[in-house]
Amino acid sequence: MYTTKERRLRLKEYLLKANDAVKGSDLACKYDVSRQVIVQDIAILRARGLDIIATPQGYLIPKENENIIKKVIAVNHTDDKDIMEDELYTIVDYGGKILDVIIDHDAYGEIKAILNISSRIDVKNFIKSMEDSSSNPISKLTSGMHFHTISVEREENMEFILTELRKKGYLID
Repeated sequence: MYTTKERRLRLKEYLLKANDAVKGSDLACKYDVSRQVIVQDIAILRARGLDIIATPQGYLIPKENENIIKKVIAVNHTDDKDIMEDELYTIVDYGGKILDVIIDHDAYGEIKAILNISSRIDVKNFIKSMEDSSSNPISKLTSGMHFHTISVEREENMEFILTELRKKGYLID
């Protein structure tokens, strides 16, 4: 059993070394505490300046890769599950990672949700999570208009993504 200070230090080290997001429940098991304790530890570590983000796949500390190309794209489509799934598959099938979804709300201004979706499995899990929670896409608040920050390793992948989204009528130029 660790002291609170030791646990937070180990949690920080573990997240820094992790290659993928780690679920709060897995961290709770690892450190033999409740998930709520992990949530509090994450909040404290964030308050101390550690860049920990929560994604649908769990917690992670982003690793900077200077070879990554990022672009914010504007898209618009209905909130139909199949269309949303097709949009996300189009991006990941061409090597893209969907970092977030952003809307520009009339009253609240910019609202951003971290996604970190990089594979078909991530898309399926995201769609299932929305269905299981009976949630609506955030883009429903803006009649389908939303933005994504996409990252790719090669410029040609970005061009493929943009071309396909344009062909499907999702991309706003």
